[in-house]
Amino acid sequence: MGSFAVLVFIPALGTVVLIYSLGPQEVHRWAFLFQMSWQTLCHLGLHYTEYYLQEPPSTRFCITLSSLMLLTQRVTSLSLDICEGKVEAASRDIRSRSSLSEHLCRALPYFSYLLFFPGLLGGPLCSFQRFQACVQGFSSVGPRYSFWAFTWKGLQILGLECLMVVMRWVVSAGAGLADCRQLQCIYVMWSTAGLFKLTYYSHWLLDDSLLCAAGFGSEFGESPGEEGYLPDADIWMLETTHRISLFTRKWNQSTARWLRRLIFQQGRAWPLLQTFAFSAWWHGLHPGQVFGFLCWAVMVKADYLIHTFANLFIRSWPMRLLYRTLTWAHTQLIIAYIMLAVEGRSLSSLWLLCNSYNSVFPMVYCILLFLLAKRKHKVN
Repeated sequence: MGSFAVLVFIPALGTVVLIYSLGPQEVHRWAFLFQMSWQTLCHLGLHYTEYYLQEPPSTRFCITLSSLMLLTQRVTSLSLDICEGKVEAASRDIRSRSSLSEHLCRALPYFSYLLFFPGLLGGPLCSFQRFQACVQGFSSVGPRYSFWAFTWKGLQILGLECLMVVMRWVVSAGAGLADCRQLQCIYVMWSTAGLFKLTYYSHWLLDDSLLCAAGFGSEFGESPGEEGYLPDADIWMLETTHRISLFTRKWNQSTARWLRRLIFQQGRAWPLLQTFAFSAWWHGLHPGQVFGFLCWAVMVKADYLIHTFANLFIRSWPMRLLYRTLTWAHTQLIIAYIMLAVEGRSLSSLWLLCNSYNSVFPMVYCILLFLLAKRKHKVN
């Protein structure tokens, strides 16, 4: 990160100051606003570089932004825990008679959690309680992750990297969205999204391995009432599910759980739309991201209705098998469409995607959503 690391240290320090200055019921609101405002300012700097200056952003700045997004997860998770009484808040009186060293000692656990290096690299989100339990467990018994578990993860990563080489050759050898014609665009979308997914799977396994090597993996027990360790990658489920809603819950699982707790469970009106809109904000509000996440929200809503009605009317197993096969293919193609919109980010990439034959797949779900919602309204 270099000098850009200051962009991470400042909000971490600000969060600890807010924890010491505010009451348990106030800290979450102000920590959330402070952290998201800071992150948005940094994302606006990226927008300015990419869209106004039309220059490639610094690699270090992009890495810093990624770490800042992961810091946002930790800040809001900690502030929610304090607000809900799961974590005891620090003393509000900064000007007490305690020495500066005593204040720093009490603040050290918060700084350690927020600036935990493997977590800022991309590891699955863990709660403050779990972080403390793992630190104490590590100091007393040492890491217990077996050599064979690391070997198996290493083989998985190696296999994914080999597949990425093949998919990268396939994508580079073929036409792009700007050059494809008619049905060829579907193959281009599928292969490009496949390369994106393999990259995510490989990075998630690497992050998980790093976190486990540091002693923060699933081998440590959880405290009563605490959410357990949740790795980000469930590759088998992601590649075999025929439901967009299930894919959504399993994609980047720790982030999905964080979004559900932070936004979905707090929302009173349209919680699903609020969750995906916030996800677009958290990712940086690029045009492709805004379109992609809002499209994803509509697809999840349609998925619930479609499968609810299908379970009522499809009885025979041959029809269920056919239905599951068709919906699996449709789910994978819709996810590929959303992924290209989000990863493309720019308006030009989004325009190419929307003008291709690929737009048929989300359009089918939109039409079914309209028809089934109308029918449901009549039945009610």
